[in-house]
Amino acid sequence: MNLIQISNSRRSVTIATALIGVLSLAIGAHAALNQRTTVVPDVVSVEQSVEIPGKASRIALVIGNGHYPDANAPLAQPINDARGLTTSLRHDGFDVEVVEDASKDDMDQAIGRLKSKIKPDSVVMVFFGGYGIQVGSENYMIPVDAAIWKESDVRHNGISVESVLEMMKEQGACAKLVVIDAARRNPYERRFRAYSHGLAQIKAPDNALILTSAMPDKVADDSAGQNSALMSELLNNLTDRQLDKSDAETVFDNTRLAVARASEGEQVPSLSGLLQEDVRFGMTENTANAGG
Repeated sequence: MNLIQISNSRRSVTIATALIGVLSLAIGAHAALNQRTTVVPDVVSVEQSVEIPGKASRIALVIGNGHYPDANAPLAQPINDARGLTTSLRHDGFDVEVVEDASKDDMDQAIGRLKSKIKPDSVVMVFFGGYGIQVGSENYMIPVDAAIWKESDVRHNGISVESVLEMMKEQGACAKLVVIDAARRNPYERRFRAYSHGLAQIKAPDNALILTSAMPDKVADDSAGQNSALMSELLNNLTDRQLDKSDAETVFDNTRLAVARASEGEQVPSLSGLLQEDVRFGMTENTANAGG
């Protein structure tokens, strides 16, 4: 092979190499373009899953405590009450967390989760059924694992109703609904030097409605039914879908009056507070909003 042939051969190799390089770049660019195209739907999907601003939330924490080791017998009604109320609230569009036979840690954690969900437009409802004790004009919900021998143990082992209300207020909930069915003669009182029955008056913060099973310092005996007297009437009113009875204030007040009538004045629930928001029941999950 002469020098001219060798030179032509090298030139051909160089040209071929360059063509291969250009082709590789083109293939790479096309692949990159396809890869970017496949990523776009994921980004859109994430944007679509973001909560729509202005859409109100309805959230609830429902606690039913029945099995207290220090009690002579379990309380059957609080757990039934919690389950019945949960079903009703979910029908009304509430995101409900229900806790049964909750320990102190269970209640603390559930309240923490509730706190994380509350937004300025949230309608928040809290229910507690079980034993409640007042100490120093403050009311405590009692977990099932509470070890109570003196009044100071109540503060240490109980969950303050007032502290939960304060948390809801600080988080900026637009409406606060609280039902405490705990004015029972509790099994710990005989251990105290001086004790009082029932619950103390609960001072309602702004834009809150508080319903308890008995008037301050009064005890409510459990009925023989599946549900407590308070919950039976509350569920009746929650499922009454007449338009003029669906707002929260009317539902709570009708419940109070119905219990008082049914017991012939032996049990008169306490209702305090005032709502500045129009909170209505009788709604489905798709139509729920803060104003009802």
